[in-house]
Amino acid sequence: MAKTVADVMSRDPITVKPQTPIKEAIKILAEQRISGLPVVDDAGSLVGVISETDLLWQETGVEPPLYIMFLDSVIFLENPARHEQELHKALGQTVGEVMSTNPVTVKSDQPLRKAAKLMQEKSIRRLTVTDEQAQVIGILTPGDIMRAMAAEFNE
Repeated sequence: MAKTVADVMSRDPITVKPQTPIKEAIKILAEQRISGLPVVDDAGSLVGVISETDLLWQETGVEPPLYIMFLDSVIFLENPARHEQELHKALGQTVGEVMSTNPVTVKSDQPLRKAAKLMQEKSIRRLTVTDEQAQVIGILTPGDIMRAMAAEFNE
């Protein structure tokens, strides 16, 4: 029988709220040795994800966008809106200011193979598992999938 996401996901993951201070999120990630956290509202519904990548802006800072001057006009060689978003992440003080919105999610009854393919296609390191009310019920990581694969060899 094919495995589902529910068979291998990590249940009851640690979550944070948008108003959680960045320092607290960093501390949780470091102490728990995890690379990201689901962000939930007061009702427990998923509103975003904060990852190590989102937090790296705090350390690296932001380079101004490349531009050229031509006849007293500024022509940006990169999207200035992207620079503004990066600056916001670099200066953010709460999870809500830094998190990625619209996270990719899966349902617990989804076949594991399909979830693994989604992770590979989207180049993401974690899928938040939600129920029909968008409540977070688990996290699926490549490590969870590897442990499931290894368990099959022992059977």
